[in-house]
Amino acid sequence: MTAPTREEIDQVLDLISREARTYLDSVDGRPLRDQKADDFADGFMEPLPERGAGALETLRELLDRGLPASVASTGPRFFHFVIGGVTPAAAAADWLTTAIDQNPGLWTASPLGSALGDLSVSWLRDLFGLPPSWGGTLVTGGTMANYAGLACGRRWCGLQQGVDVEEEGLSGLPPIPVFSSGYIHASARKAVAMLGIGRKQIRTFERDAVGRVDLDALASALRELNGGPAIVIANAGEVNAGDFDPISSMADVAEEHGAWLHVDGAFGLFAALSPRTAHLVEGVDRAHSVSADGHKWLNVPQDCGFTFVRDRELLSRPFSVSAAYLATESERPNLAYLAPESSQRARGIAVWATLRAYGREGYREIVERHLDLAQRIASRVDEAPDLERLADVPLNIVCFRYHPHGVDDEATLDEVNRRIGTEILDDGRVYVGTTLYEGKVTFRPAIVNWRSRQEDVDLLVDVVRELGSRTIAR
Repeated sequence: MTAPTREEIDQVLDLISREARTYLDSVDGRPLRDQKADDFADGFMEPLPERGAGALETLRELLDRGLPASVASTGPRFFHFVIGGVTPAAAAADWLTTAIDQNPGLWTASPLGSALGDLSVSWLRDLFGLPPSWGGTLVTGGTMANYAGLACGRRWCGLQQGVDVEEEGLSGLPPIPVFSSGYIHASARKAVAMLGIGRKQIRTFERDAVGRVDLDALASALRELNGGPAIVIANAGEVNAGDFDPISSMADVAEEHGAWLHVDGAFGLFAALSPRTAHLVEGVDRAHSVSADGHKWLNVPQDCGFTFVRDRELLSRPFSVSAAYLATESERPNLAYLAPESSQRARGIAVWATLRAYGREGYREIVERHLDLAQRIASRVDEAPDLERLADVPLNIVCFRYHPHGVDDEATLDEVNRRIGTEILDDGRVYVGTTLYEGKVTFRPAIVNWRSRQEDVDLLVDVVRELGSRTIAR
């Protein structure tokens, strides 16, 4: 085989649509990870072929050897990291997105992709209760969502000192201070580094071992700047237990001292959708920029994130681009000028489709169902004699560990829980990772998949106890 042929299209689409349907029909009960997944993945490591195998044969190979090397993260028992599933509407729309292969960066290249990208940002802004005057953009995920928001903050800091950083760079400016709590996420640190601000400019103010913000120390640090610009990052949904910074109080401090307030709302921003949790994000509308993930609680395909900015003019400058061939319709949205990527996937199509299909009420239902499931795990943990919950459950993450009677040495408990964590991933019935909470090895299942049910979270608790008992018995 040398080059693609039109005849291949029907063959491969028939094969993949049939196999995809089979996969999605079975994913609820599918093992999360094949015990030989690493071996299957390593089996692909071959030299570049001189002569191709053809599309149909290649796709069959991908199905036969590739699926066993994958993790069933779209299924209802995947609780690792904070990764959502994909709603039916989003999945189908994403397949169409691939088929039509649009670049929505310029309206002239894709009126559909540009229009739905722009509309999706508007609908998301409305979904979270942010002011309609704000600007926004779709990006690839939480890291780039933080990057876009903090890029606007960087530009604002420069303008406060008479410097256009996109034109002149940062060399003429003093360092830009970035302040946060101990809850600051790795993606925000990464974004600060990519922006040239520098990780060393980040200072965290913590009042306890968990990382809760010390507001007095934060205010004192801002006061020492004598009115100089700074960026404050508030965190809506900390990754270990789903806790929140006091956004409204941090907004008070930022306003008093003239700082830029960015809210990292990767998954916690969705607390705004339920009256039961809306208080957790009170004050988010007072921020200057807000970021969130789409492939978490929105349940759209990887990769998707979004950023909202109070001053929409600040969003366009960091990402502006010009060339003689880039003739544009100025009255139409040109998404390339609002995001780091000039060429970009038309991810707004899947976002629009899922919001159009399920609406505000559907997403409120998803969030509240997951709140109930998280509380279900917490109750079962509290009732079990060999489990210990380590934190409150304000949202959708439950932080707990295996702690059998008579085993109280912390080093022993850490080792036991590490071993359980390894065995869970190999076992494949459920999928959940470990982390450190107050220095203790702990599990932190996150409920964000629309497919997850009570029996799935019950199985999670049962498997941890079963594997824990087996580990102790050795």
